[in-house]
Amino acid sequence: MKKLFDELSYKISKQTTKQYSTSFSLGILALSPKIRNSIYAIYGYVRLADEIVDSFHDFDRTTLLTRFREQTNQALEEKISLNPILQAFQETIHHYKIDVQLINQFLNSMEMDLQKIDYNSDLYKEYILGSAEVVGLMCLHIFVDGNKEMYEKLKPTAMKLGSAFQKVNFLRDMKDDYQILGRTYFPNVDISYFDNIVKAQIEQEIYDEFKEALEGIKNLPNSSRFGVYLAYRYYISLFRKIKRTSANKIINQRIRISNGKKFSLMMSSYVQYKMSFL
Repeated sequence: MKKLFDELSYKISKQTTKQYSTSFSLGILALSPKIRNSIYAIYGYVRLADEIVDSFHDFDRTTLLTRFREQTNQALEEKISLNPILQAFQETIHHYKIDVQLINQFLNSMEMDLQKIDYNSDLYKEYILGSAEVVGLMCLHIFVDGNKEMYEKLKPTAMKLGSAFQKVNFLRDMKDDYQILGRTYFPNVDISYFDNIVKAQIEQEIYDEFKEALEGIKNLPNSSRFGVYLAYRYYISLFRKIKRTSANKIINQRIRISNGKKFSLMMSSYVQYKMSFL
């Protein structure tokens, strides 16, 4: 009967992904069916932690996150959890032998979001490592299905892709991060003086990372290449829209890509993939 609970756990992780992210849901649908549930499990876990630090302001978020870390460790140790999202996550971690240190680094970055931090270059890199790059590495473990040589080869570009995604998110969410959450992630950037020159410098950094990441995507296994490429295309489209938007607008409105545009990107990406342009 435990099989029913396991199936329910993955379904809840899948529904969590669909509820929070149209773009990642589309990307996961483009993956091989045999790895979709595991990626849903990773996203569901990451999303739950992110909600604790970003949304639960009427509660003691520090206590909640500490408890979440403890429950994560307990689930990994006992190989079972009554929390369906943790159950799917721990099963995925054990199945693919994902390094637990990646989880610790992720949770460390979530803890950083509970503090008022003036980010310098080192703290900025530390936050991105834990909040984005290690999540990409968790997914890479699944994509290569235990192939250690391929994992080591693709590790640098997977980290670049996660970093680029996160920095695009920083620009997209700058209004809410600053005005609602009181956060500024970019090091040595005073939002009061955020202008097109500063914005262009950040964008060049992101562009360079996307360029490196694409080379890694091309070398992913067939089971994951199209799905990751689709997520890449979505973020590139969002990035280009951000580039066309002035710095003043960036800090006063959230930049979005319509669902219609996302589906259009999915179709054009599929054509490119099938015609071996990737």
